Amino acid sequence: MKDMNTSGDNLNPTNKPKPKATRPKPVYLWTTSDVQKWFRRHCSDFYTVYSDLMIQHGICGRALLRMNDISLERLGIHNADHREEIWRQITKLRLKADILEMKDMERRSDLNN
Repeated sequence: MKDMNTSGDNLNPTNKPKPKATRPKPVYLWTTSDVQKWFRRHCSDFYTVYSDLMIQHGICGRALLRMNDISLERLGIHNADHREEIWRQITKLRLKADILEMKDMERRSDLNN
């Protein structure tokens, strides 16, 4: 049996620090492809119905964060229940993005003090 601690390929948690998880790309830098991935994962019930609209209108991360009920309707999502659910997911995304931004601001402030 191979000893896990003697192999150079295996990480030994007692000797090496865990690598920090990489931060996801900020939403405002998302491409249309990134938005499609998010839409497929978080709005899967509507993905096949509305993904083409997102592509046709070139919805990137910055545009997604600015969406509201009216802009979703203008985009072509006429079903109010669908808009509400998609808007709920966008709102969650916006909140997560804002929290990450606040943590980054706090971290930078701590480094400067």
